[in-house]
Amino acid sequence: MNIAWTKLRDERGLGSAKMKVEDEGHDSANGKTAASGRRSPRLRHRIAWMYYVEEMTQSAIADTLGIGRITVGRMLSEARAAHEVRISLSRDLAELTEAEIGLQKKYDVRDAIVAPVSAPRSDPRPAIAAATGDYVSDMLRPNMKIGLGWGQTLLGSLTFLPERHVPGLAVVSLLGGITRARRANPAEFAAQFARFFLADCYLLAAPVIVDSAKTKQTLIERCGLSEVYEFSKSLNAVVVSVGEIGPNSTVSLFSAVSAADTAALRAAGAVGDMLFNFFDINGKLVDHPLNGRTMSIPIETISAAPIRVLVAGGPNKVEAMQGAFKLFRPTVVITDEFTARSLLKDAPSKKKPASS
Repeated sequence: MNIAWTKLRDERGLGSAKMKVEDEGHDSANGKTAASGRRSPRLRHRIAWMYYVEEMTQSAIADTLGIGRITVGRMLSEARAAHEVRISLSRDLAELTEAEIGLQKKYDVRDAIVAPVSAPRSDPRPAIAAATGDYVSDMLRPNMKIGLGWGQTLLGSLTFLPERHVPGLAVVSLLGGITRARRANPAEFAAQFARFFLADCYLLAAPVIVDSAKTKQTLIERCGLSEVYEFSKSLNAVVVSVGEIGPNSTVSLFSAVSAADTAALRAAGAVGDMLFNFFDINGKLVDHPLNGRTMSIPIETISAAPIRVLVAGGPNKVEAMQGAFKLFRPTVVITDEFTARSLLKDAPSKKKPASS
C-alpha cells in the first residue's frame, strides 16, 4: 500500500488513514519522518511482507526489487524498530499489499500501486487520480523529459500535484488536440501540468484524428511536428491511461470517434485505446484506418521510455488494461483495489518456459 498517498488522502479529507502514525515512519519525539524519502515507508512494508509472509530470503528480496541486500536488512531493522512487524497488519492493508505484489508478479511490472475505494460501485477515478498525482510528483527529477497522455483520471490528478520548480523539466503532450472541448483539451492538460512545475511544454499542434494517413505524414514532415516526434524518442518517463470501447469512453465523450467506427473497431477485436491507438486483448493494434490517422507519438516510441506508468481503473477497463499490459509493457501500474482483483482473477499468469 502507498503509505505516503494514504497520509495525503487523509490530509485532504478524502478518507481516514488505515494505520497509526508510527506506521508512517513518524518519530513522535522530534516530529520528523524517520525513514528517508517519501516512499521509504511503502518500500519498507513491501520488504517486510516479502520476508515475513512470503518467507523470501533477504538476497531474493534484493534481487526481486533491484536493491542492495544491505538496504533490505536496514529496512527490516527499521520496521522492527518502528514496531511495524508483529504480523498484525490490518486486513485492508494486507489485502492491498498482496494485490500490489500480485500485479507485479502476474504482469511483470516493477511497481504497482493499488488505491483503496469505499465500495465496488464507487467511482475509482478520484482515488486513482490522487495516487497518480502523488506518485508522479515524487518521480520528477531535474532535466527529466516526461510524456503525458490524457483522460479523465489523469486530468483529475492535477488536483494532487504540489506546485514546485523542477529545473530543466520538459513536458510533452503525446497526442494532438480536439476541435470541441467539453471539459479539457489534451494539449491543455499537458500545459497545466507544465505550469505546476515551471517546465517547458511541447505540443502536437494538430487535430487528434486527421482525414488520412497522408495528411498525417504531411503534418509531421512539413508543419514542424517532426521536432516533437524526434524529441519524444529521448523521453525518460511517460504517463498514460487507457480507454474502453463504448459510450462512456473518453473518445466517445469528445465525439472523436463515430458510432460506425466504434462498431467497426469492436468487430476488428478492439478492447481499448491508448492515445487513440486501438488495440485488441493480445496487445496488437487492430486493422482499422483510424490507427493510421491518429496524431500521436507512436506506441513503439513511448514503450521505449525507461519509466512507463499506466494509470487506469474501473470494471469497464479490465480488458483494455489486459491488452495494454502487452502493448505498452508498463513498469508501473496505478489502479484501484477492485480493478486489481479483477485483473488478478481474469488474467492468465505469466508462465516461464519449461526447462529442457
